[in-house]
Amino acid sequence: MSLCRSVAAAAQRAGSRWVSVAGVVSQARPMTTTAAGSRRVGVAAGVSVPGSQPKVFTGRASRSTAAAAAAAAPDDYGSSHDTEAIRDHGTAEPQGPGPNGGSSGRKRQEPSIPSRNRWWGFDAGSDMDTLAAHQDGPVDLAWLREQRADEVASLSEVVQHERFCAAIESGNIQAPASPHTLASVGMTRQQCHLALLSGITTQILHTESRVTSLLGQGYYTIGPGGEELLGIVGCLLEQKDSVALHYRHLATQVARQLSQGKPIREILTNRARGHVVSSLDPVTGGVHCALGGGDNDYVVTSTLASQAPPAVGRALGAPLAHKLKLKTPFPKNSVSYVSVGDGSVNNAHFLAAANTAEYAAFRGYRCPVVFAISDNDLCISLKGFGWLGREFKQKLRMRVFEADGRDMLDVWDKTNKALTMCRKETKPVTLIFKNLTRRFGHAATDRQDAYLTQDQIQAAADRNPLLGACAQAVETGVTTYDELQELTNDITNWTRQAFQDAACEPKNNDRQVMLQRVAAAEVEVARADGKGTTAKGRVLDAPKAFDGSPAVAGKKRENPTIMRKHMNRVLDELLTDNQDLVYIGEDVTHGGYYVITDGLAKKHPLRVCDFPPDETTLLGAGIGYSQAGLLPVVEIPYAKYLDCGYDMLGELAISNWLSNGRHPAGLIIRLQGFGVGVFGGNFHTHNSLHLPPGLDVVCYSNGADYAKGWRNIVAQARAGRAVMSVDCTQLLAQRHLFEGDDAWRRPYPERSEVLGFGDVVKYGDGEGKDLCLVAYGTGVLNALRVRDDLLEQFPSLDVAVIDSPYLSSAKDGLREAVSDKSRVLFVDTCKQGQHPLAGIITQLQSERLLPSAWQCVAALPTYNPLGQTLTFVSDDDVRSRALQLLEA
Repeated sequence: MSLCRSVAAAAQRAGSRWVSVAGVVSQARPMTTTAAGSRRVGVAAGVSVPGSQPKVFTGRASRSTAAAAAAAAPDDYGSSHDTEAIRDHGTAEPQGPGPNGGSSGRKRQEPSIPSRNRWWGFDAGSDMDTLAAHQDGPVDLAWLREQRADEVASLSEVVQHERFCAAIESGNIQAPASPHTLASVGMTRQQCHLALLSGITTQILHTESRVTSLLGQGYYTIGPGGEELLGIVGCLLEQKDSVALHYRHLATQVARQLSQGKPIREILTNRARGHVVSSLDPVTGGVHCALGGGDNDYVVTSTLASQAPPAVGRALGAPLAHKLKLKTPFPKNSVSYVSVGDGSVNNAHFLAAANTAEYAAFRGYRCPVVFAISDNDLCISLKGFGWLGREFKQKLRMRVFEADGRDMLDVWDKTNKALTMCRKETKPVTLIFKNLTRRFGHAATDRQDAYLTQDQIQAAADRNPLLGACAQAVETGVTTYDELQELTNDITNWTRQAFQDAACEPKNNDRQVMLQRVAAAEVEVARADGKGTTAKGRVLDAPKAFDGSPAVAGKKRENPTIMRKHMNRVLDELLTDNQDLVYIGEDVTHGGYYVITDGLAKKHPLRVCDFPPDETTLLGAGIGYSQAGLLPVVEIPYAKYLDCGYDMLGELAISNWLSNGRHPAGLIIRLQGFGVGVFGGNFHTHNSLHLPPGLDVVCYSNGADYAKGWRNIVAQARAGRAVMSVDCTQLLAQRHLFEGDDAWRRPYPERSEVLGFGDVVKYGDGEGKDLCLVAYGTGVLNALRVRDDLLEQFPSLDVAVIDSPYLSSAKDGLREAVSDKSRVLFVDTCKQGQHPLAGIITQLQSERLLPSAWQCVAALPTYNPLGQTLTFVSDDDVRSRALQLLEA
């Protein structure tokens, strides 16, 4: 990262000594003074401080002086989001007293002040009250701060920031002993500036987030205290590297954005938006406070180390995309950087990811991933006991670099070496930042005094590595304490203004918006009737050919065959037509357990690949492959095994919602080993399904519908939707509906035939006015056999069977199929209590589309024994319920 020469020259001509990268920061103007002639407006608080007093952040400013401080701070830091611009995007102007206007003369009613016990429902570790969100007009943080001035001033973060400011003013700071110099580690003066700027910004952002939370306007207080020097990582990463950061590593994100040329005030405003959940937050759109926001910066959830498996997927996927000559957001020399805390290394996500990276390197595959671990020897309340540094790192089968997190130069040196090696050798490495201290509690609700002594708490808060970095920079002539003081003043003032502006911005209060952002929009796929699949769902008549008669008069058709062969054929078709489609799983290259992928690996080299048997890795790699520009199909060998990777399924499902559509994960899960069977017991005949929001789930009953449906599935995954296709084991080789009739084999559908999510298939000459049976998968066969029995017994009955393969919700085709029916019977293959049709029934009932006479039959709410089918839905179960409805 180089300094913008023109900005540097201009600043130096003006007499500036503080120069920043890419013109983001330039020398501040002379200090602001009050009318009374005091030396300086107090840091961020706007308090007039006598000349003999240290210039500190007190948190006790009046509204007028706070406004003066914010207004007087120079706007030459390159901000593209000034106050007016923000309000042009819909922010209401605060009325009455506040940082954006003088007193209106109106006496404001103080909002109610619930205690923390009432706010959280338990002792949150503080006897301070938490101010409820103020609803009487626009938020005025300055006014709220005045009401709680003493509590604000006593916050540990505020106290420590005051001490930081006082230390910078005094210049009496001891630099850490370091074996390095700027020259020896190759760190330029400009890069040192950027590291300090990101560290100071990180400290101030966290301080203000704690204040805003105390005032009832902030909702996220997990802090980066003690890890401010990790901004150096952001200085060294390339812009196109993929990054997934632990939620404490804010400094890395700030430095990365600064190095990319983003103005400091825009960074401050966007981070403040996350804390106050403004809908204008560019990272999550106001549903969470997370790091990210860049094209290659991936949002990390709060699940421990869940960012690690997709990071390995990106590291493996990018080289594969280049090998296949496909478009990918990651250059050939890029690395996948993922960071975690020291406690997270014990989590299965991290262990699975590290093992897969090591396995890939052992096999000779390119896997350029950097696992960064910040070690403060404390996982919330659980002490580390030196586990990471003395024992765990010995188990890693990759190169490990260790940096002293208190020494800015050592952090630079080891980070640079780790990244350089990873790029050059395209192998995984681990980078540990040791000797870190968690300076404050994990979050505002952390009851530190329950597991630490007061002396330990105070000693941790007093260890500020940022002070040592400032001393190093001053001693080497990079900057001066006066310049650091001016910088701290301005950043603090701007941060407070950023939180004020963000707090006044709109929040998410529309339920429909929360629903719409769950998944990427469905796309239309051309089909034989000329209508797109996202048009109104259809009720299609089942082909007359299913009973063996000609499908189309006078037209020769292909010989019908079983479902398994249709599945193999459509996968071959889709792999041929979509060169970015890849198929990964366990034992898939030789054809798989059910011979579904037979011959595909030989016909499509590099694109059909086996992984070690670990569903967390498989699903995580699939997410990473999708982010690397591939279109992955992930095969899970048995439905029960999906439980092993469930959290990755959750990460996949939430990705579009959490990133506000910025980082969807278009991916297909092929789930087999589901439903009726006598082999393998419950673990190979599992009949429960996960249906989280953001996941399309389908289950087809025959090979022809499977082929038509998968043409739509691939198109939807390409558009960013996550789809899971469930295969009923019993149907893969099914030939007969009744013994010897060969009715369930189908001819392969023409390529123009597509089955959309909203389409259902109707079996029967009538409309089902007397009885409509709705089913999917093997339940369709149960329903058809019962229909035949009923018509034999009651020939005048109008009975129809609706094959409804889409299980995530009720679509238009199903709505049409069940409307105006006198009786509806739902046949669900899954266990009662975990059956997807229950949710669909609720939806249809709420829309008043169901008659008063309806029932649902599902499998027994137990587990499936080996060698028996008595726990599954049977023809007798369906017949009994159907007769009950008919009698009613």
